[in-house]
Amino acid sequence: MGMINSLTSSLAGMKTAQAQLDLISRNVSNVDTEGYSRKVANQKNVIIGGFSQGVSLGTVTRQVDQGLLKSYLVSNAASSSLSAQSEYVSKAETLLGSPQDNNSVAANVASLQAAFEKFATDVSSSSSRYELISQAETITNRLNYISKELQKLRADADIAIADEVKEVNSILEKLNDLNNEIVKYSVKGSNDTADLEDQRDQLLRSLSEKIDINYFTRDNGEMVIQTTDGITLLDDQVHPLSHNSISQASSITMYEAGNIDGIYVDGKDITSQIKSGSLAGLIEVRDSTLSSLQSQIDELAGSLKDQINQIHNRGTSYPDTPDTLTGSRTFISPSTQTISIENGDVRFVIFDDSGKQVATASLKGDLGFTSGVIDDTDVNGNRPDDSTSLAGTLERWLKESPEGPQLQDAKVYVNSDGKLVIETGDSNYGLSIIDESGSAAGSAQQDATIRFDANGDGTFDSTTSGFSYFFGLNDFFTDTAETSIYDSNVLNIKNSFGLRNPVTLNFANKTNGELGSIVVKPGDTIQDIANAINNDETLSQSLNASVIKNGSGYMLRIVNYDGSQLEITENAVGNGESLLGAIGLSPSKASSAESIKVRDDLLVTSDLIAGGVPEYDKTTGEYIQNASNNSIANGMAEAFTQSVSFKQCGTISKVTTTLGNYASTFVGNIASQASTLEESASYQQQLTSSIATKEAQVSGVDIDEELGQMIIFQQTYAACAQAFTASKELLDMLLGIVQ
Repeated sequence: MGMINSLTSSLAGMKTAQAQLDLISRNVSNVDTEGYSRKVANQKNVIIGGFSQGVSLGTVTRQVDQGLLKSYLVSNAASSSLSAQSEYVSKAETLLGSPQDNNSVAANVASLQAAFEKFATDVSSSSSRYELISQAETITNRLNYISKELQKLRADADIAIADEVKEVNSILEKLNDLNNEIVKYSVKGSNDTADLEDQRDQLLRSLSEKIDINYFTRDNGEMVIQTTDGITLLDDQVHPLSHNSISQASSITMYEAGNIDGIYVDGKDITSQIKSGSLAGLIEVRDSTLSSLQSQIDELAGSLKDQINQIHNRGTSYPDTPDTLTGSRTFISPSTQTISIENGDVRFVIFDDSGKQVATASLKGDLGFTSGVIDDTDVNGNRPDDSTSLAGTLERWLKESPEGPQLQDAKVYVNSDGKLVIETGDSNYGLSIIDESGSAAGSAQQDATIRFDANGDGTFDSTTSGFSYFFGLNDFFTDTAETSIYDSNVLNIKNSFGLRNPVTLNFANKTNGELGSIVVKPGDTIQDIANAINNDETLSQSLNASVIKNGSGYMLRIVNYDGSQLEITENAVGNGESLLGAIGLSPSKASSAESIKVRDDLLVTSDLIAGGVPEYDKTTGEYIQNASNNSIANGMAEAFTQSVSFKQCGTISKVTTTLGNYASTFVGNIASQASTLEESASYQQQLTSSIATKEAQVSGVDIDEELGQMIIFQQTYAACAQAFTASKELLDMLLGIVQ
């Protein structure tokens, strides 16, 4: 019996040594295989009937440090997120130009300022006018281009998100297949799962590039994968991600507004729960970084337009004094919308083609118009003979008044686009509008206060300084967009506004007129307002309301779907509470950068640029045109040195500074952000590489170690073979003796 046991033990030892040598050969042959971990197997004694039957090979296991693997997954996800952000922010920096570059946006603003200053030194110079138009067109074209390219980047990021979602789903399917194989072999008690587990770990590494993950393994070898927020991606089946990408974006295309699809798992939007990986980085640049930069570009464009237009509207071009003025403000119901003129008066002066005054009148003092509707023309185009509207009053003076210019073809009306138009009807007669402190001719120039009742309820909803500026009759910059978007100030999403009484918000647009209203109650938040609009069956057909992240807080945005003029008004309560004032809900500058341009006729005829204003001659009691008057030109140049209030826009808080400083701020910010992201991405990549190196030291194959083990098991095999041979020879001898 002892001889048989000896033979069995020797044979078992040979087989075990051979298996160990096979395992060593497997390790050595995969020394350069990515993701391969060293395989080891312990030996165990085989006891049968109380007697040792040698040894056998135990379960083949992987030499893997799970703690290092999990650290790698976290670091890899962070690295991918930073790399994705760095790529897009670097492209945005290229668009804006570096702070030290002569072609940065800040440099464009400085060049425009220099052009205005040069124009102010000689308003009659054709070259200075040409230079001014050239620089103005340069900056508007640059702002248009940057805005469009930023939105292309956002759309590209969203397309990249869709591609990454597909990659995630593909990886999850492969992981699921490996799970099934590992479970199958584990149930059979096979040792063939180690290589499959290596493949699974390698896929985990690839998955962590896309999205932040956690995992655990069940006793049967099955792996469960979740996001770090606990969203299950793989259990006994795949829970795929879904996302529909957008083909193009605009400055108001927002995830929060529902314009961009979320990333869904099992019907649940998990976009905000993705913390790391390339998906998180792409979401960050699409919804935060690039959107923040876009809002800053829009704020600059809108403020530049407002500052220059207000001053330019105070002036008159010479010698080409215009015979037609067309406003830029859109009126949705000019027969009910009213204005009131306060703190001064508005003077109209008609000049002939030689620059001599033909007639003049003040709107309040001479024409008796203090307040009234814009235009009382009916649907058939007829106006009462005794019209008291602004348009009717002006037209009657131009055509009929004995003290007026008696221009029979003159017209004043609101056109089909809702814009106020003033026509002398004769190209030999031009019109100048001057705001003055009083009704007497020659009063000091001073912007009149124009109060506007947008819904005709008797309560004024807004106040503007400057008659011509209110109507936009002599703008320098124009845009192609109507006032179809309203934004609030940046607020705490959970805070109410201190209202003591309910306030009704009314909505109307150019396309449909009155749209409806909602009631805002004390204690309501901006989210409650957004919900009330979106849940209203009528309002939701025309409007979309959303609460959008903006820097450290949130703002309410209301968008008119069809892009036409939108008016939001409120019903005042007894104590004078104003909800619109409390939340700062007012026309938005969104899309300003994309739509700003120099007024078309200025591009064709630079002589239409207003350099000054008519001067009052006390000797003659008339207004005269002075070719060298540069008061308006000086004012436009000084606009670049005066502080302007800018709203909070993403990473830039509410600030009061100059146009140039504001441009320099966001140009510098994006450059700094690009540099920081590049450095952070580089550091994180090095950290990830360091963890991978440590992993390789623990789980990788060491050739020297394997060779040492090979010698041991070769010797073990030889020893077992010798023992087997000796035992066989002894057994043969015994059998010979017995025979």
